[in-house]
Amino acid sequence: TLAAFQPEAVMHFAASALVGESMENPSKYFRNNIGHGLNLLDAMIATGRKQLVFSSTCAIFGPPERLPIDETLPPRPINPYGESKLAFEKILRWYGEIHGLRFVALRYFNAAGASENFGEEHRIETHLIPNVLKVALGLMPHVEIYGTDYDTPDGTCIRDYIHILDLAHAHILALKAPKSELYNLGTGGGSSVREVIECCRRVTGHKIPVVEKPRRAGDPPRLIAASEKIQRELGWRPQFQSLEAIIESAWKWRQKFPNGYGD
Repeated sequence: TLAAFQPEAVMHFAASALVGESMENPSKYFRNNIGHGLNLLDAMIATGRKQLVFSSTCAIFGPPERLPIDETLPPRPINPYGESKLAFEKILRWYGEIHGLRFVALRYFNAAGASENFGEEHRIETHLIPNVLKVALGLMPHVEIYGTDYDTPDGTCIRDYIHILDLAHAHILALKAPKSELYNLGTGGGSSVREVIECCRRVTGHKIPVVEKPRRAGDPPRLIAASEKIQRELGWRPQFQSLEAIIESAWKWRQKFPNGYGD
């Protein structure tokens, strides 16, 4: 495919990406995210394709030493998913040194929201916002909270939510990066699981029952991004700054496509 189409650059989005599953089946994550990623890199080198934008993740950091998380913090993943992505980042650096590959790794924090016609629809849905909105639509009886005893103000995990359109814009800018780099991508704000659910209640006007469950293995208590580096070097600015705006866009899409892409 690379030889036939000769793309100017490759964007690598493919991965196994469920933290809980990676704690149960690490082999799948190392084989897919590292082994199959190597297949892509070797095909790129063989066909003379030398520019890559890689979807990395905030899961490489684990519980951070400080917040917000900037690119100088040492990565300490606590699950095989994060470990697999970190390993691939290191592989990219060596392919850069040895083969001249130019890459940008974008460490996503929590991607969310929707455009007019495209929203979140996973085969196995583990993301919080789409599951909460399914409850609002009556497609699920309740939303589950995994862990209420974290060291956070309300006991639930805190995450930095970034709109998919802001994420997409960062990829376009990454194609113009003059050299290989690593960038964190978030808005710099943090919302707990309970705060997300409450915001969904306000946006949708539905009660949204919850069921509290034990913690999932491998979930850090807080992950909040510092994105000043990509703002400074590539001129990226998030347009969706509030959680409410992100959820409103997702709710509009979900109402338009209540059964997702099955409609």
